[in-house]
Amino acid sequence: MVPIKPLRRLILALASLMASLPVMATELLMVERDDCVWCRRWFAEVGPAYQNSDEGKRAPLQRFNLANGQPKMALKEPVRFTPTFILIHEEREVGRIVGYLDNAMFWGLLGSMLKRLDESSAR
Repeated sequence: MVPIKPLRRLILALASLMASLPVMATELLMVERDDCVWCRRWFAEVGPAYQNSDEGKRAPLQRFNLANGQPKMALKEPVRFTPTFILIHEEREVGRIVGYLDNAMFWGLLGSMLKRLDESSAR
């Protein structure tokens, strides 16, 4: 049997090491504005299902209000229109959807971006 104090030290050391590692996640950044009609429409039509979808589990939604300025990350270009959905992988922009027209368009474009991400990761 392992004494409790050394085991506790090992667990604390592993937890500390894991906390210092960078997060290599994929997320979907939604850049919005308070007065954006199309943002509200997205939240009504897609929002309730997004977090429970396969896409939402793979790329959790992070919201950013454009009233706070531009997002503080390496983007390929500034955000000019809302909503803009930016797929971020390992802290880099890998694709974006500018605007929201309807449910089918959003899911189709997001699916295409995730597929391209899979293909580039497989190389």
